[in-house]
Amino acid sequence: MLFRKYSDIEIIEGIRNQDDRILNWLYDNYYRMVKDHVLKNSGSDDDVSDVLQDSVIILFEQITDNKINLTTDIKGYFFGIVKNVWKSQLRKRQRTTNITADHPDDDGSDEYNNQLLERILTRAFTKLKPDQQIVLNMFAEGKSYEEIAHNLDLKSEEYARRKKYLCKEALMDLVREDPEYHEYLRFLT
Repeated sequence: MLFRKYSDIEIIEGIRNQDDRILNWLYDNYYRMVKDHVLKNSGSDDDVSDVLQDSVIILFEQITDNKINLTTDIKGYFFGIVKNVWKSQLRKRQRTTNITADHPDDDGSDEYNNQLLERILTRAFTKLKPDQQIVLNMFAEGKSYEEIAHNLDLKSEEYARRKKYLCKEALMDLVREDPEYHEYLRFLT
């Protein structure tokens, strides 16, 4: 599949129809481009996976919402999305590193928020499928994508990255459905 060529129209239609062949092709063929850009611009291997996932989601949303405006080929368009996603992540990091937490919060709300979030995450995690739990546990234990792919008999490291992302998204969907999640969000504001 790596050497298969798809036209821009085939790629767009494949993404619109959520065709796994096209999505996997996209991950396989654009991963190196994303990795090169992120690593050259102060990123890590973990950042590469996140940027790739976020960029694919944005491309998918633009295609399904008919908001895509190609002035170049799809690869160039996708690279533009990648650059914007990475710039945005770097800006967020810059803002969070500039915020200092020197002022202790004496009302105990931080501890309550942490306990509430932990409860929500634990509940959501137990609702995941067993294979999803395994992937996320392995990632939390610090296992590399290569180790995860090997241990779970996945076809490649890139597929392990995609699997981790999909498991994380499933977990976040369950978190968002949790009734206490809205209470948690209220405490943050």
